[in-house]
Amino acid sequence: MSQFDTIIRNGTIIDGTRAPRFQGDVGIRDGKVVAVSRTPLGGDADQVIDAKGLIVAPGFVDLHTHYDAQIQWDPWCTLSGWHGVTSLVLGNCGFGFAPVAPENRDRVMLSMSRVEAIPYDSMKQGMLWDWVTFPEWLDSLSRMPKGVNVLSYVPLGPLMIWVMGLEEAKSREPTDAEMEEMCRLINVGMDAGAPGWSVQKLGDGFTSVQRDYDGTPMVTDMMSNETCLKFAEVLRKRGNGHIQITQAREDIYEDLVFVEKLAEVSGCPVLFNVVSANNYHPRQSRRLLAWAEKAQAKGNQVWLQAINVGNEQTMTFEDFNLLDGQDDWRNVTLGDVPTRKAKMMDPQIRANLRNDYDHGRMPVVTGPIKYFVVHKTFKPENKQWEGMTLEAIGAAQGRHPIDCLLDIVVDEDLRTEIFTPPFNTDVELNREIFSSEYTVPGVSDGGAHTKFVTIGRYTTEFITDFVRDKQILGLEEAHYRLSCLPARMAGFLDRGVIAEGRPADIVVYDYDELQCTPSEIAHDFPGGEWRRIQKAVGYRYIMVNGEVTFRDGECTGATPGKLLRHGHA
Repeated sequence: MSQFDTIIRNGTIIDGTRAPRFQGDVGIRDGKVVAVSRTPLGGDADQVIDAKGLIVAPGFVDLHTHYDAQIQWDPWCTLSGWHGVTSLVLGNCGFGFAPVAPENRDRVMLSMSRVEAIPYDSMKQGMLWDWVTFPEWLDSLSRMPKGVNVLSYVPLGPLMIWVMGLEEAKSREPTDAEMEEMCRLINVGMDAGAPGWSVQKLGDGFTSVQRDYDGTPMVTDMMSNETCLKFAEVLRKRGNGHIQITQAREDIYEDLVFVEKLAEVSGCPVLFNVVSANNYHPRQSRRLLAWAEKAQAKGNQVWLQAINVGNEQTMTFEDFNLLDGQDDWRNVTLGDVPTRKAKMMDPQIRANLRNDYDHGRMPVVTGPIKYFVVHKTFKPENKQWEGMTLEAIGAAQGRHPIDCLLDIVVDEDLRTEIFTPPFNTDVELNREIFSSEYTVPGVSDGGAHTKFVTIGRYTTEFITDFVRDKQILGLEEAHYRLSCLPARMAGFLDRGVIAEGRPADIVVYDYDELQCTPSEIAHDFPGGEWRRIQKAVGYRYIMVNGEVTFRDGECTGATPGKLLRHGHA
């Protein structure tokens, strides 16, 4: 019998702790690191990986995903699995599929088809639905083949609907009995293995960009602060767990006071989504950074999840829904294609959209509409507009840019591809964001918005863009932020570092060759649905619990991932 299952020889080891890199070997047996040595390891191994000239680092931890559906047909949770992620968290933003009564399954899938833009037909054909309650959902996750390790929050949305009903949960406060039952269910979920609970609180105003199937706010958007704080008290009484919150309403000061209150009442870490550089409004991110610093100084554990990839999007009006934060645009994206086209031709609706444009009102997640680029057209007479901004097209036609846009889109049955340029690219502002001790890169939204964005590449770009190209931070710091810090935040108790006795979740990559591949369309979802993807080049080996899941970008078919109840196997 060999002394080791695998030896990774002569690599440049960055262990995830911020310690300086060193040359050495890593020995693996039974899924765990059993030796880390600066001198060559003796003994034999079933597999020897020559890592000379390569970086050997802990696998990445993706805190913010929506793979709750996709993991049921894609064990590796790609894009994340392609980009070195070995552990991730499901059930973010208060959204999920448990508890859900069987008669409500279609409705919750419809909700997720809009709020997170997960294709309905894919869910309909690909989901197992062999659970009802949250503990049963965890049991199902445990049985599923997995190419990554997973945790799942208790999402508050399904829990509130289970106890109160959909319409009631959107329209009133819970009774004392309902509140008691919901708190009990949080305890039941955490007793079963959840690391805490999650919520989206975007209110019912212009910031509610992720809405229900009918365009109304989600259940948790309507939740009062008082109700949310009662859920925080559950964690205080337990003495463990943490909260993930997506929060953004009209009064940012009120929001930050409330989020800090959550940390104070719960006594637990709160992962706040999201901080991002904003080229147009740099004060926004600086205000969040200053707030987190002050909150932590007072003992309130507020952490910021930070977007590090460009926030560009490629979309069509056939599918896109992230205009929901603006009433007039939400109106034209509700309904089937003929209904949307009719709205776009309506004179009053057009007048409203022109007025929004003229007064600089923009959807929260896209940046100014005048910078939208017509990316791809389908009729020969429209090819001349490809590559031009709406502002430029309006000038060329001598017409209002909104009329130009809608005429092209309607003419092509909403198939016209629109590109929204990134507006979070300010290098110095990004440097400020990641100079803070309290920022965690991520918000991949993996499994969601699959026709619009490919943010799951964030781990690769954090290294190639922020470290190698722009030198915003060093490589040791980057691996700490990508692995050790998020593992600690999410409760992956023994993950995120390379050390003896820890699980062997490891990436081996070529620092100079590492890069993302160009965006492309993949028809690989159930129901014949397509998605936008970006793969990676340069990862020689990605290992989960000591088994290679990807070798030179090719999936091995191994599914060694585990459900980590309470943060460990």
